[in-house]
Amino acid sequence: MNGISHITFIVKDLERMTTLLCKGLGAREVYDSAGKNHSLSREKFFVLGGVWIAAMEGESPTSRSYQHVAFSVNAAELPGYSARLQALGVEIRPPRGRIEGEGRSLYFYDFDNHLFELHTGSLQQRLARYRLEDGH
Repeated sequence: MNGISHITFIVKDLERMTTLLCKGLGAREVYDSAGKNHSLSREKFFVLGGVWIAAMEGESPTSRSYQHVAFSVNAAELPGYSARLQALGVEIRPPRGRIEGEGRSLYFYDFDNHLFELHTGSLQQRLARYRLEDGH
């Protein structure tokens, strides 16, 4: 196993997802099939934080859940992301309860019911905090 290859989101409107990923999160678009569909439908590829993101036209999820993709960000960047995302009209979720020291998060739904998280902590920080809370 070498890690995650890519993450694919099925969306109704590729241009709207392009705006969210590029203007809202700072992704770089690297491919648009634009009528030369090599997969199931029209698709675009992006690079965001070194991760390959694919967006394909199709029927997006009909309901929302807590299933999500989280990207690591610096705490100082959260207000800027929040402002850009709100300007695009995405729904920012209220933060969940947290143990002090496990990092901060900004949760938001895209226009197709996918939940994203921008998180300031790391796995190592969270495990250390949980061990403290559990008395280990």
